[in-house]
Amino acid sequence: MPGITSRNTLKIAVAVSLLATPLLTACGGSSAAADEKAVTVYSADGLKGENNDGWYDKVFADFTRQTGIKVKYVEGGSGEVVQRAVREKSNPQADVLVTLPPFIQQADGKGLLQKYRPEGSERVGGADKGADGTWTSVVNNYFGFVYDKKELKQAPTTWEELLDGKYKNKLQYSTPGVAGDGTAVLIKAIHDFGGEKQALEYLGRLQANNVGPSASTGKLAPKVDKGELLVANGDVQMNYAQSKTMPNLGIWFPAAEGGKPTTFALPYAAGLLTGAPHSENGKKLLDFMLARKQQQEVSSIGGGFSARTDVKAVDANAIALTKLMDGVDVFTPDWNDIDKNLTSYVEAWKSATGS
Repeated sequence: MPGITSRNTLKIAVAVSLLATPLLTACGGSSAAADEKAVTVYSADGLKGENNDGWYDKVFADFTRQTGIKVKYVEGGSGEVVQRAVREKSNPQADVLVTLPPFIQQADGKGLLQKYRPEGSERVGGADKGADGTWTSVVNNYFGFVYDKKELKQAPTTWEELLDGKYKNKLQYSTPGVAGDGTAVLIKAIHDFGGEKQALEYLGRLQANNVGPSASTGKLAPKVDKGELLVANGDVQMNYAQSKTMPNLGIWFPAAEGGKPTTFALPYAAGLLTGAPHSENGKKLLDFMLARKQQQEVSSIGGGFSARTDVKAVDANAIALTKLMDGVDVFTPDWNDIDKNLTSYVEAWKSATGS
């Protein structure tokens, strides 16, 4: 969709050392030999650790050690990485794209993805992969909110509570149409309030307490942990991982007044880019990410949920995540409708909130 950019500023890392590096003609350039021992990944943020201790850090290092293939990693927002691939469509610079819905559907619709079903993808649920074989989830995740456990002795429970004056200038959510999790705020509000009109009326009222726009969801959690904000939006995997070093961060799921808390899946979905310069290496990496060992580590290292239905993690993180989701209704958005109409939804949100 036009105008969709990022939830974080672009970061570049080479997975072997996982140190920031200059862009170097868009990560290698088209002159690189097709058999080069490298693979370039464009990915939405969230799976790489703040201290090089995330799921990507472990997976990429293990992949390089086992195959000798160096992973060149470019990180951006959910929509930003897709827009970058669009700009490079006539001369692709990356091999693997990882992003969230509805941006993976957007990438597929723009012809950015080629058909490839990684080993293990038959164990991924039908709703978590493309029917045409162009993408599959590698890490499952869910939308959520965070709150300051130090200042609020218990989490809010409803959307309506956030209209209270105590949240004035203490509440912030990332911008729909710009940030992936910000777009999720709009999707969840439409579901919880029973329609677009009702959701926009509520978000218009909430604007009185909202600090203002934020292109980065990831930057909101530290503000909550420090007490600068009481409430912000996020997602379970990212915020659970952040909570290991942010002790005041709590995760919760808003409910409409009189209803149950709800959420929906926001999986990290991966596909092989059309015209990938290192296509075979990209296939190997996708196979590796979906392998049983790496999927077992999604919770223990990444704080997320395995994309494979046959992997039942029992580590401490997996147990805590299961408890966190207990009693929360999970609904399935119509991603094709959202992909088709997101621009109009975002324009209506701008009008309702004066953004």
